[in-house]
Amino acid sequence: MPLPTIETPTHELKLHSSNKKVKYRPFLVKEEKILILALESKDESEITNAVTDVLKKCILTKGVDVDKLPTFDIEYVFLNIRAKSIGEDIRMTVTCPDDGKTQVPVTLYVDDIKVIKPKDHKTDIVLDDKMTLRMKYPSLNQFIENNFATADNSEEVVNKTFKVIADCMDTIYTEEDAWDVNDYTPSERIEFVEKLSSKQYKEVEKFFATMPKLSHTIEVVNPNTKEKGSVVLEGLADFFG
Repeated sequence: MPLPTIETPTHELKLHSSNKKVKYRPFLVKEEKILILALESKDESEITNAVTDVLKKCILTKGVDVDKLPTFDIEYVFLNIRAKSIGEDIRMTVTCPDDGKTQVPVTLYVDDIKVIKPKDHKTDIVLDDKMTLRMKYPSLNQFIENNFATADNSEEVVNKTFKVIADCMDTIYTEEDAWDVNDYTPSERIEFVEKLSSKQYKEVEKFFATMPKLSHTIEVVNPNTKEKGSVVLEGLADFFG
């Protein structure tokens, strides 16, 4: 007689990028092991990849492509899976902002951590009186590639930046026509980026600077100086511990 099967509970939440509801389950012990090993490596790229692998196993809703989800959706879903798997609280240490060295323990609760979307954020960028560029959010794979790849000189940095922008362009449209940017080659997309004016380029940069992000502000008191201060935690790396 085989051993009995343990039923795993399921939960539901809404993705911020699409308002689509997805079902998920807590991660199992074998999946937690993957995360622990990644955390022990202290390699952010390895940690991010481990989170992605676990998400692919834990998200139960069909048709959800984890590799294409925006970073803020990945982070939000993972935090909620973690809460249902380990507990609603996250215990960590933060550095007091007044002296930049004293560390104090804090406890965060997952329900208090939200995806913050600035009011001035927009995906449609008006390039001129006729043409508008619609952007899409970078996937986690793009995030890894462009944040952990090395660049030896300023030219490489610029080329990498242009590639990120080119990869995140979705549609170019006017009142009469529309161009699906995905139908064009990477070199054609990069060439379009290179032909933007400085003003247009700054508007594109603003899209990335104001993208939604997982964020939470905590108030701490330095036990040595008794000074109060605020610590802002943002993104996967800040909350993973």
